[in-house]
Amino acid sequence: METGSPKQAFRIETAGRGARLSAGLMCAVLLAGVLLPAFASRDLIQNLIFLFYMMALAQCWNLLAGYAGLISVGQQAFVGLGGYLLFALTLPGGINPLLAIPVVGVVSAALALPTALIVFRLRGAYFAIGTWVVAEVYRLVFAQFRMLGGGTGTSLDPQVTSSVPGIEWVKAMLNVRTPAARDIISYWLVLALMVGTLALVYFMLRSRRGLALGAIRDNETAAAGLGVDIYRVKLGVYVASAAMTGMIGALIYLQKARISPDAAFSVLDWTAYVIFITVIGGIGTIEGPMVGAVIFYLMQRYLADFGAWYLIVLGALGIFVMLFAPKGLWGFVSERYNLTLFPTRRKLVVYSAEKED
Repeated sequence: METGSPKQAFRIETAGRGARLSAGLMCAVLLAGVLLPAFASRDLIQNLIFLFYMMALAQCWNLLAGYAGLISVGQQAFVGLGGYLLFALTLPGGINPLLAIPVVGVVSAALALPTALIVFRLRGAYFAIGTWVVAEVYRLVFAQFRMLGGGTGTSLDPQVTSSVPGIEWVKAMLNVRTPAARDIISYWLVLALMVGTLALVYFMLRSRRGLALGAIRDNETAAAGLGVDIYRVKLGVYVASAAMTGMIGALIYLQKARISPDAAFSVLDWTAYVIFITVIGGIGTIEGPMVGAVIFYLMQRYLADFGAWYLIVLGALGIFVMLFAPKGLWGFVSERYNLTLFPTRRKLVVYSAEKED
């Protein structure tokens, strides 16, 4: 047996420094989050509900814009659609709210298909404007349904909100009243949906579709030349994002228990703030929207009482980040310290190998 000369070999890696440690840390944080209602105040639970659904919405928008290159300013269409579908299924339909939420996801995905046939004909800024116009059309359409309150909106019947499974169990276990028990159930639901959204995005990016999305993000023309079906990949991402956004919208308005067209289809609340969260955190990363959502939550909680100054500080922070950290705050930290909590990018590692004859 003779030993041959050293040769170059390679392998593909996705895990970065700290990735395995972060997996255990995430599991511990998730467990703590599940147990939190046992000792947290109702005010904290309500604040975390807001934080979690903004984080989930930001992940959906980041999947569209950061990976598929679909800069949408009309995601409020699916938030409002999800909320109104929940009301329609539970009020006239009489369906249990928990059963209605997955139905909302399916219907949102189905309605995203004809919507995509319209907006996918547009490019760049025209696509962004087109998605906003579609959202306005949805708002005007739902404002015509008198059984859902018309232009002034409507509220969920207390019997509907009290029919969510688990409320009586929570009341008995944690010794709380019905409103607090509803908030705890809503908290667990939005936590589960946020984790589900995060898992969907992560495993999608780790799949072959994720490779296609990476190729599209880096160079769409080159990706098409390599055989990537650009339209099909973008359509799949758009429909998946619509389904998740619709279910998040359903949970938002299940917890709020009141809906109106202007609130449900608000471009400021459900798109502008989501874009801000994603940009300051780091577009094109999973960690970025999570960091951005925490920063936005803290700023809104402690600065909202300052009126116009709150919006000025938000704008100033956005401009500062775009000028000095164009990849977002997490992108800056990740590059500086080579840190990745959710590794999705493949790395080609070349090393020396010996071949035995």
